[in-house]
Amino acid sequence: MNLDKIRSKLQSRKSCPLDISNNFSVFLPLIYVGKELHILFEVRAKHLKTQPGEISFPGGLVEKGESFKKACIRETQEELNISKEDIKIIGELDYINSPYNFMLYVYCGILEGINREEIKPNHDEVDHIFTVPINFFLVNNPIVHNVGIKIITPDDFPYHLIQNGEKYNWRKGNYPVYFYVYNDYIIWGITARIIKNFIDILNNL
Repeated sequence: MNLDKIRSKLQSRKSCPLDISNNFSVFLPLIYVGKELHILFEVRAKHLKTQPGEISFPGGLVEKGESFKKACIRETQEELNISKEDIKIIGELDYINSPYNFMLYVYCGILEGINREEIKPNHDEVDHIFTVPINFFLVNNPIVHNVGIKIITPDDFPYHLIQNGEKYNWRKGNYPVYFYVYNDYIIWGITARIIKNFIDILNNL
């Protein structure tokens, strides 16, 4: 191996996050209800294997060769049963590097040319939809609870290969879990974290 070969490998390479198994892309949809801007949410179908009955945004797995933006538009079309022309992307929010080995990319936009009552979601994936005025989130801070993240090693972990063996001082961390309570709905987890990021951006925090 020589320096020229190392240079050719690195100079043409785009960096990416390590240890990511899957990429997901979601859409934070704005929609006018009357003259007021709302955020549209989905309640996931109760028969789904993953997070049944939980509140989420349209979105899903980014397919091979697909951009994050195209994935969020495709998933929104499929889940809300609307056309591509109804979806207008405004911009991108901050992405989430999950401790569960996936990346989540978030886009925000407006649903144009369609009323909330006209949206008939795909019941294979969505139980129902509801909307919340943006102003609700602007005047109501989320409840936040920090959960601890720590290393749990398997029984066969080679402690003899590291300094201090079983007494090694592993790093620990905190993961914030947000909750918004709106009428009978509990918006929490990653969905609430996305909302918090969106509101922070609007408030220039």
